[in-house]
Amino acid sequence: MAKKEQHEAQGPGVGGAEPGQGLMRAIVQDRYGDVEVLHPTRINRPRILDNEVLVRVHAAGLDRGTWHMMTGRPYLLRLIFGFRKPRNPVAGLDLAGTVEAVGAAVTRFRVGEEVFGFGKGSFADYAAAREDKLARKPAGLSFEQAAVVPVSAVTALQGLRDAGRLQAGQKVLITGASGGVGSYAVQLAKAMGAEVTGVCSTAKAALVRSLGADHVIDYLREDFADGTRHYDLILDLAGNPALSRLRRALTPAGTAVVAGGEHGGQVTGMSRQLGAVALSPFVRQRLTMLAATQKAADLERVAELIDAGEVTPCLDLTFPLDRAQEAMRHLVAGKARGKVAITL
Repeated sequence: MAKKEQHEAQGPGVGGAEPGQGLMRAIVQDRYGDVEVLHPTRINRPRILDNEVLVRVHAAGLDRGTWHMMTGRPYLLRLIFGFRKPRNPVAGLDLAGTVEAVGAAVTRFRVGEEVFGFGKGSFADYAAAREDKLARKPAGLSFEQAAVVPVSAVTALQGLRDAGRLQAGQKVLITGASGGVGSYAVQLAKAMGAEVTGVCSTAKAALVRSLGADHVIDYLREDFADGTRHYDLILDLAGNPALSRLRRALTPAGTAVVAGGEHGGQVTGMSRQLGAVALSPFVRQRLTMLAATQKAADLERVAELIDAGEVTPCLDLTFPLDRAQEAMRHLVAGKARGKVAITL
């Protein structure tokens, strides 16, 4: 891009604009806490670094990661995001929108392109995102659908493919199959050739079947660890089952990937995951944890599967930006069937 074109693309309001210019709407928090800490305001558009893209956000996804950053729990996260309050006060991770400006070192995107991926504070009219954390938006998706893909779909992909080492023909059990990550995990496991069993509540059983699950276990009526069924891979996303229960449901050489649960301790939040890793060397079964990373290559892989019709975002509800508190309450209450989006 020529220097003149790049200057014009970045525009007059990217970062430090004059008062009254370059302002944007945003949902921010000046401390950690419950949903009441989120509030709308107007702030300057973010400045972008040489390797970053400024995205005009059309929709943002809501996920448990945003909840963790809102509450500042587990406390270990504060070493990364800010000890007393968030270093970046704008909430939100997932985004979908159009490229408004590009940094000097950006080569993969041009102004006006439609993108989706991981941003820095996506509950705002504009958000900065690293070039290597974005991909082109699948043409068949709305911005709202695309916005709920990145965190959850990439986590599901890495849980099955990398941590779980899933092979075609294997039997897979997915707990929390109706949730954000789970709704993608069911579809991705089917796309990878697995026989899939999803665990969910009675009210969400039909949803999980519609996602392609071969079998559904209603945890209110059945116990997946009753010893009658065994699985090559368990992707544990919800419910906090004890490791002993996961092992009872595994084949003798099966793998359990412990990824979810909100009761892993206030300090690290990973007591079950760390317990699984510590026990694994002493048993035949493989017990491991999932620490998802933000990769453009995995976004692109998910986009390929979406374009091929093998994966479809499960979008439950959308909320306008000024109702972000309400959207978060819906998520925390466990009412979401799949994903929730914020629209701008």
